[in-house]
Amino acid sequence: MEVILKEDVAKLGNRGDVVKVAEGYGRNYLLPKKLAIEATQANKAVIEQMKQAAVRKSAKDKADADVLAKQFEGVSVSFDRKVGEKDHLFGSVTSSDIASELAKQGFNVDRRKIHLDDPLKTLGEFHVPVKLHRDVTAHVKVVINKEAE
Repeated sequence: MEVILKEDVAKLGNRGDVVKVAEGYGRNYLLPKKLAIEATQANKAVIEQMKQAAVRKSAKDKADADVLAKQFEGVSVSFDRKVGEKDHLFGSVTSSDIASELAKQGFNVDRRKIHLDDPLKTLGEFHVPVKLHRDVTAHVKVVINKEAE
């Protein structure tokens, strides 16, 4: 089945691309979630307009992301957590925790844009990447301290 992507889909393609997908994936996931439309002759005529609009939108989004990335320079979030033996945390610091702390500082960042391979489970200072745009990644300093007892 050929579909035209209306949004960027990870590991599949970008907005405006015509991609070949499995029947079930297209019919049961992409089409109902309005991530894609069927690649018919009529819809293929609309592709050029979508691509031009996507280029303009992407340029605007990238410019906004660049501005936000400059604001992230020097931003640091700090957490006080209880620790056990060998300075291992009870629990962990997740991307949701980081997103909520950033929100308190006035940065509205979706937790899915904060890329942690694994939740942070030790004390220390970490530099966590925040993917603001396809081409723009900022880094936030995350400090985890021992909670005073």
